Amino acid sequence: MNFSSPYIITILISSVVIISFLFSRFSKRTNIPSAILLILFGVGIKLGMDQLEIASSGNILQVLELLGVVGLIMIVLEAALDLKLTRDKSSLIVKSFLVALVSLMLCSFSIGWIINYFIIDSFFQSLFYAIPLSIMSSAIIIPSVGNLRPEKKEFLIYESTFSDILGIMFFYFLSGYADSTDAGAIVLGITGNIVITIVVSIIISYAMVLLLQTLKEKVKLFFLIALLILLYSAGKMLHMSSLLIILVFGLILNNYQLFFTGKLQKFIKGDALDHVLEDFHVVTLESAFVIRTFFFVIFGITLDLASLNDINTALIGVGITLLMYLIRFVCLKSAGLKSIMPVLLIAPRGLITVLLFFSIPANYLFEGFNPGILLYTIILTNIAMSAGLIFKPTEAADIDKLNFPDINELDEELEKIKVAKVQL
Repeated sequence: MNFSSPYIITILISSVVIISFLFSRFSKRTNIPSAILLILFGVGIKLGMDQLEIASSGNILQVLELLGVVGLIMIVLEAALDLKLTRDKSSLIVKSFLVALVSLMLCSFSIGWIINYFIIDSFFQSLFYAIPLSIMSSAIIIPSVGNLRPEKKEFLIYESTFSDILGIMFFYFLSGYADSTDAGAIVLGITGNIVITIVVSIIISYAMVLLLQTLKEKVKLFFLIALLILLYSAGKMLHMSSLLIILVFGLILNNYQLFFTGKLQKFIKGDALDHVLEDFHVVTLESAFVIRTFFFVIFGITLDLASLNDINTALIGVGITLLMYLIRFVCLKSAGLKSIMPVLLIAPRGLITVLLFFSIPANYLFEGFNPGILLYTIILTNIAMSAGLIFKPTEAADIDKLNFPDINELDEELEKIKVAKVQL
């Protein structure tokens, strides 16, 4: 069979998307994360290629990194478009932000200490390997928590989104200031970078929202996505925290009533934006699905399964995973959550972990670090999440209490219900 034929390639690509769709449906029924199924599918493809003596392309890691960058943008945009900022959710948002921040910091430094103690002599260098392992995967969590109670579902969506964004910013800040020895200069540089990026992000986001409602062409959403990717890439080249541009744009677009108030309200066409926002949700959701599909499949193809055979790697991977859940338990309890199950177990590692692992600066790479640690962490956290969703405790649904101090009032209410049914 000629695997270089464009028709064969088209069939293979289409088949991967179809299988990924079936995995998604299977995942909803069984609560097994589709990311794990896609990785295993990629491993199966690799074993098949080995049997047929088909060599994988030398550029496969570059393809993986490109998919990761675009996937990262789409995932953050998709998550931002799901974040509704309202006063009644302010407590939930603050709580999820603090849990994500504290958990990220504690995990990063704790895991960094373990890697420093057992593998790498430099603690600073160890952090580059620890941060990716400390970030929850919103790409896995958001599609998987639909059957949870609304308050737990929203908490996990907010927390995983904040974990992604804060973790990525922490990693790239560390990378951008890796060669600096002046702690004061690092703090000043990071603070200035954040302030400048936020200001630029707000200006760009307001301008893009105003532009979006004036575009009459039917083909405009991918134009805006391309513009966002361009701004993200340009920001990265200028050493800005350009992921904030994506986040701020999504938040302002999804909450335009909150940001366009007072005199700015007259510039907004609500009907036009509502229609565009609905279409934008679909486009980002579908695009993120396709990118995630090929990212995890290609990641599975690149895996070296022999790295799992080392007993020390297994012990370190298990130890890191247990430490993460211990820190998460403390953070959730400190946040005052009434019930932490199955939220405790829903902390998978996935796309961001892999992407950042491949983004470690060349001068901070350590040949002695076994990528099997990464794989063990991803597999164990996803298995724990599956178990948490499958065996989640049954919780009574919230029911409005009937409050009728007088039995006659109750009779009157029941009579109204009967009349309403007859009219229907």
